[in-house]
Amino acid sequence: EDDFKFILCEGCQQESPNLKLLSCLHTLCLACMSKYKSIGQCPVCQTAILQASSVPDMDNMLFTNLQARLKFYKKIVDGVGLFCDNCKKASEFWCSECKELLCTNCYEAHEHYLKMENHEAKRVMDIRAGSVKDFLEGTRKTRNLSCSNLTHRSHNVSIYCKKCRRPLCCSCALLDSHHAPFCDIRSETQRRQEELGTIGRELRRKRSAFEASYASLQDEAARLERAQREMRELIRRRVEQLVRLIRREEEELLGLVEARQEQGRRELSRELQRVEGVLRRMEAGERLVEKMHLYATEQEVMDMQPFIRDSLEELQRLQPAADGDRAQPGDLAECQARLQAL
Repeated sequence: EDDFKFILCEGCQQESPNLKLLSCLHTLCLACMSKYKSIGQCPVCQTAILQASSVPDMDNMLFTNLQARLKFYKKIVDGVGLFCDNCKKASEFWCSECKELLCTNCYEAHEHYLKMENHEAKRVMDIRAGSVKDFLEGTRKTRNLSCSNLTHRSHNVSIYCKKCRRPLCCSCALLDSHHAPFCDIRSETQRRQEELGTIGRELRRKRSAFEASYASLQDEAARLERAQREMRELIRRRVEQLVRLIRREEEELLGLVEARQEQGRRELSRELQRVEGVLRRMEAGERLVEKMHLYATEQEVMDMQPFIRDSLEELQRLQPAADGDRAQPGDLAECQARLQAL
């Protein structure tokens, strides 16, 4: 179960049949989308999300389908409700292409009538004996790409039109002269996977720069805290030597330090939050690319890759702020000058 926690909603950590992939590459269910819509920020990385009443139309089909496949695998392992989908007898086989449980008689009919279709029906006991990853790998290979022409949804798809960027069946490719040039659909899915992999590797290299920036900001925050403590102690020690007539000056100095400290803390907090959000988006991007490579079907690659690629390329354009470019928050020079004068 720990291996597949990534398919849960990242807001409430619950399963949901309606998962939405945000442009920051974090995944929320519809309930969390509604909850955080008014805030306008992703609960994980605080990146802005849509304020409009409509939610993004990018369904996270990878995670949703994985939930369904894992739920079915658990059903097989538990052995509950395993009846033939045709005659309701005890099932002994499962066809990943038909997505049906079959008894022995129905399995024999299935093998006879679909022997030319390359359907692979497995024994339920073999599935139960295997690992979940073996099961997912087997279902991943299922040919579930469909033609973009609604009247040809049952046709096998093996062609990709580079002009309209859609998968096609042979009938569409031959009869419609508007579709050209073509390439093999599996070549296109492989190319898209490789493109995501390349972006993911570049993202990992860039991530080190953001991690260094984040560490630098944390050091700056610690320095600011130390400076605040030291200055407070110095002020108190010297003011104790003065007479009651200048107690008011002491309070003013302490107030000034507090104001500078609060200002510096707010500035650093905002920058830390921004960099932390970018890091989390990068983590989400790396994880999603990895899971796409491991578990995505060709349909999921075709539907989700452009959206994920655009989000990853947006992350690539981000640059961490150099140390010299940032203003020094919490400057106590004015406080030191007034203390010296006192």
